[in-house]
Amino acid sequence: MQYTQVVAASSIRAQAPLEGSDEALVAQIAQRDKRALQSLYARHHVRVYRFALRFLNDEAAAEDTVSEVFIDVWRQAERFEGRSQVTTWLLAIARNKALSVLRRRSAEELDDEVAEFIEDPSDNPEIAMQKTQRSSVLRDCLTQLSPAHREIVDLVYYHEKTVEEVAEIIDVPANTVKTRMFYARKRIGELMAAKGLNRAHL
Repeated sequence: MQYTQVVAASSIRAQAPLEGSDEALVAQIAQRDKRALQSLYARHHVRVYRFALRFLNDEAAAEDTVSEVFIDVWRQAERFEGRSQVTTWLLAIARNKALSVLRRRSAEELDDEVAEFIEDPSDNPEIAMQKTQRSSVLRDCLTQLSPAHREIVDLVYYHEKTVEEVAEIIDVPANTVKTRMFYARKRIGELMAAKGLNRAHL
């Protein structure tokens, strides 16, 4: 089932996205407001897509995951209690969907493909240029981390989630997040130092 089966795109395109907070949009979605769903989708589908792509390394599967996430939002909006940010909720749903896909793959595929690193889409051109050399080296370093450590780096640095939010998304204690972050940063530092760079931007 595709997202467009929930909200007919042709009936939405002529209308401007709704204003208001993410939480307000979710509340409207809970009242079956299709424009609110479209507005939330417009705000966050790229973030959800890129997050899923890091897991799946498969554009088609990532696109399917985005559709499934917003179908779940449509179905479950009334259950959202506002105890976390809407983006945290969306990424948690996306993670569960992506993991379901990965569980259907072999262990060998999981080792090769999970949490593939790609550049943060929020960087402006100037920052992106400054990162050109580092990003190539960092990408190589991140691929040498375990999937669990890559996931933590992705959520903390590229989705700007707090330790508590990461713990909620991946369903582990906050102390586990801190421990994984410590070892991930230590390992990245070692790998980058070996290549003559530091991790100043981490």
